[in-house]
Amino acid sequence: MARVCEICGKHTRTGMKIARRGIPKAKGGVGLNTTGRNKRTFKPNIQKLRVVVNGHTRRMKICTRCLSKGPIQRPGQTLKPQPEPTAVEAAPIETETVDSAAF
Repeated sequence: MARVCEICGKHTRTGMKIARRGIPKAKGGVGLNTTGRNKRTFKPNIQKLRVVVNGHTRRMKICTRCLSKGPIQRPGQTLKPQPEPTAVEAAPIETETVDSAAF
């Protein structure tokens, strides 16, 4: 399928473009009136990239959101190692138990 992200599945969506006239009530007018509705499409920003998958280079269609957030390895590039959690972050939170007889 064309224009679909192969990672997250984002694809073309449909919607409406609404034409209005008048001045909004918040700006002192009597309100907006809808004068027309037209169908339109919302297309994702899909890029065709060469990506390393299971040790092989292949072309993939990837949206720019996955490209910036996901761990995508390009040919000739190594992935950045993820930082390991420190002892403070990994330690479980201790909660105090309250003795009901003390009250």
